[in-house]
Amino acid sequence: MKYYLAFDDTDTIDCGRGTGKLARWFANELPLGFKQIMVVRQQLLHSPEVPMTSHNSALCCLIEGLDNAEALLVRKATAHIKNHFFEGSDPGLCVVAENEITDKIIEFGIKCTHSKVSQAEAIELAQNIHLSGHGGTNDGIIGALAAVGLTYIGDSGRIVDYADLRELPQHTKAEELRSRAIFPISVNRHAEYIADTDIVDNQESMRPHLFGKRLVVPLMAIGKNSWQTINEKKDYNN
Repeated sequence: MKYYLAFDDTDTIDCGRGTGKLARWFANELPLGFKQIMVVRQQLLHSPEVPMTSHNSALCCLIEGLDNAEALLVRKATAHIKNHFFEGSDPGLCVVAENEITDKIIEFGIKCTHSKVSQAEAIELAQNIHLSGHGGTNDGIIGALAAVGLTYIGDSGRIVDYADLRELPQHTKAEELRSRAIFPISVNRHAEYIADTDIVDNQESMRPHLFGKRLVVPLMAIGKNSWQTINEKKDYNN
C-alpha cells in the first residue's frame, strides 16, 4: 500500500536547516517492510498574510509498505518530529493511505497555492484521516494536508529525494535519467525529443518536477546534444 506522509513548519529562520531535511531523514526511521519512494516539496501561497519561515513550502513523503499501517507511521513520524523540530516552529503532520485521499483534500491542496486558509478548514476535512499539530500555533497542519493533496494529483512539486538522485554526477546522459524513470523534456519552443546520448548538465542540483504523476526534468538547449536544467526561482517581490 502507498501512504502520503507530510510535514510542515518544523524549522525556524535561523535554525540552519529546513523541513526538507527532516522529511528526507524520515527514511531512516521506517521499519522493515517500508520504503520511502520519494520526497516532494510543494509550494504554497507566498503572501504577507500567511505566516511562514521563508517560502511557505511543505514536504510530502511517498511511502510504500504494509497494509493498514497508518497508526505505526503516525507513531514513527510523531517521534521523528519530537526529535528534530525546533522550538518556535509550528509543526504539522498528515498521514493518509492512498485510497483515503478524497476530492476535498485535493481541492484543499489547490486552494492553498493561491488563497489563505484556516486551521478550521483543514480540521474539517480531516475527520477520517490523521492530521495533528505538534507545537506552537499548530499552523503546520494546513501545509501538511495541502502537500498530501497536491502530491497525490501529481502535477506540481519539486523532487528533493528519490533513489540515487543526490549522487548523480553533474553531467549525465539522458538515457541514465530515463533508466531511473526520470524523464527529460525540452522547454524550447520546438519541444524536441532529447536523445538518450545527449548530455544533461544538472548544475550540481538535479531536482525533477512532479508532472502527470511522472518525474520530469525541464531542460534548455545549451549546444548541440547538450542541455541544462533550469535553476531560476520565482521572484515573490514582483
